[in-house]
Amino acid sequence: TMNKKSLLLDKMCYTTHSVVSFLIVGCLVLLGSVETNAFSPVHRGQARFFLDTADLDEWESLLPLGIFHGVTTNPTILERCGHPCTISSLHSLASKALEYTDEFMCQSWGSTVQELYDNGMALSEPARDRIVVKVPVTALGVEAASRLINSGVRICLTACYNHKQALIAANVGAEYLAPYLGRMTDAGKDGRDECLTMLDIVDGLQSTTRILVASLRDAESIADLTASGMETFTFSPDVARMLFEEPLTDTAAADFEDAAARGGSSA
Repeated sequence: TMNKKSLLLDKMCYTTHSVVSFLIVGCLVLLGSVETNAFSPVHRGQARFFLDTADLDEWESLLPLGIFHGVTTNPTILERCGHPCTISSLHSLASKALEYTDEFMCQSWGSTVQELYDNGMALSEPARDRIVVKVPVTALGVEAASRLINSGVRICLTACYNHKQALIAANVGAEYLAPYLGRMTDAGKDGRDECLTMLDIVDGLQSTTRILVASLRDAESIADLTASGMETFTFSPDVARMLFEEPLTDTAAADFEDAAARGGSSA
């Protein structure tokens, strides 16, 4: 009888523990402490590639490749691709982008903190776990970012041109900081060094802010920065296609197909 009672008690304890564990994990997911990335394969590791365009034809061409964690946009990109910079337009774009990827980034706008905050809240409203709001790393933008973060909005501080701005991003609690590598180099700075110093700063602070390198002009820069420890990049469709440019691979793939055809694989 005592053995039966002990077994019953053990089962009850185990069941209670399982239920509690399930509830804890569920709460963490709801609170955003556990990432649920439906489109990110396990072996991707910490890498996050974003496609930097609002061109729907490019989305249809490149997003099915499966290498992108998300899509990034800003008002300049929207204008270039013929989309109005409105809440409803960005909601429509977000809906399309999230059919292929885990995240969609769009930029708030406004001449006051309140306007930046209100637009950021409206932009992220359909999916706060998957829509990331960008604001410039200015005093105005950072104050709005702080309020948005406290309201549960994911934030990317953008238009970063100086490594000291990584201190701001980490301390305000932004998820991303987007330095413009190519434009920094154009302005006479060492864009590569600036980006790597930003990474050192957030690592030194033990911050989880990601350095999202933008304004990339070639695939070699991505490979170089990745080898130096960076893992998060946004780049144009042209640069995306550069990743696949290797004549030796194309020749080998064609040889394989020829051999398969000679071997009667179609049968």
